[in-house]
Amino acid sequence: MIIIMQKDAREADIANVEKILSHQGIHSQRLIGERQTVVGIIGASHGLDISTFESLNGVQEVMRVTSPLKLASRSLHPEDTVITFNDGTRIGGDAPSVVIAGPCAVESEDQLRKTAELIRKNGVRFLRGGAFKPRTSPYSFQGLGFDGLELLKKVSEEFGLFIVTEVMEPGHAPRVAEFADVLQVGARNMQNFPLLRQLGSINKPILLKRGPASTIEEWLLAAEYILSGGNDQVILCERGIRAFETELRYTLDLSAVPVIKQLSHLPIIVDPSHATGKREVVNAMSRAALAAGADGIIVEVHPDPIRALSDGAQALTFEMFEEMMCELVRIGDAIDRPVLVESFSRGKSEVLSPMSEVRKAV
Repeated sequence: MIIIMQKDAREADIANVEKILSHQGIHSQRLIGERQTVVGIIGASHGLDISTFESLNGVQEVMRVTSPLKLASRSLHPEDTVITFNDGTRIGGDAPSVVIAGPCAVESEDQLRKTAELIRKNGVRFLRGGAFKPRTSPYSFQGLGFDGLELLKKVSEEFGLFIVTEVMEPGHAPRVAEFADVLQVGARNMQNFPLLRQLGSINKPILLKRGPASTIEEWLLAAEYILSGGNDQVILCERGIRAFETELRYTLDLSAVPVIKQLSHLPIIVDPSHATGKREVVNAMSRAALAAGADGIIVEVHPDPIRALSDGAQALTFEMFEEMMCELVRIGDAIDRPVLVESFSRGKSEVLSPMSEVRKAV
C-alpha cells in the first residue's frame, strides 16, 4: 500500500502518517519526489483500514499495490533515482553515461597500477577489480581477499578513482564498504538473501548483477530486498542470461534496458564482458548498450589478458580499450547523451567530446 501526500502537505502531516503506521507495528519508508511525497508501506498491509488514512490531513490518495514490486517500481517512484558520489559524479537520470573498467581480478600492484593509469588517461572515473572471486571451480584463482582491497585503495587514491568491487558474504560487507565506493553483488549471489538484507543497512551504492537464469521481475525483487532495508542506492547490471546459443558465454539481453527503464526508477548499466566472454565483441556490445539507453557499461581490461588469472578471454587489451572509448564518445554524441570522461589534471568531473579533446586535456 502507498499513501500519496498532497503537493502542499506539511512535514507535520507526513510525520503524523508515519507515526500512526509505526504505532500499528508497520514499517514505512518516505519517498520524496520533485512534486509530491509518497509514504510506502513495507510488508503486509491487508489489515489496515484505508479510510482511516484517507481522512488524515495532507493525504491525497491511498492505493493498494498488487505488484510484489514496491520500492523498486516506477509507479511508486516516478522520478529516476540518481546515485551521487562525494565529488558530484552521478549515475542515472539525465547524467552522462559512465564507464567502469578494470581487471576481473586484482592480481598484483603492478597489474592494477598499469590498468588504473590507462583508464584514467582515457577519462574513466570508476576502477573495477575483484578481491574476492566466486569461481565455478574450487581450484581456480579465488582472489587476493583483503590484501586485494588494500591494493585497490592504494591505487585508486593515487589516480583519483572510485572503487567497484564484489562482496560475497554478509559478514564481509561492513569491512568491504570501508574500501569500496560501490559494492558489487555478483550474478551468483543475486538471490543470496542474507547478503542482500545486510547490504540494505550499508550506506554505499550497490551494483546488483542479474542472475543468468533470472527473470526481470526476480532481479527487481532482489533489488527490493536491499531497498526495503533502507539503502536506496541500487544500480542494476545486465550481464547476460542463459539461452540455447553456445557461441558466446551468455546471451546479452539488451532489451532488459528499456524494459527496466519502464518498470523501475533504478539506474541500469550493462556488462558486455561477462555476457559475451569474447573480447572481440565487447566493443560492439558496449556501443549497443549505450544506444539502448543504458546509464553506463562495466568492462574488463587487462595489461596482458593471455596471462590473466581470471577470465582473460573477455578482457580487453589496452589498445582495444582506447579504441572503444573513442567510439563510445561518438555514440554518446549521436544519441545526445555524452559519456562522462574527466581530466585527471583538472580534478573535477567534466564532459569532454569528441575524444580528441579528452586526450588534449589529459
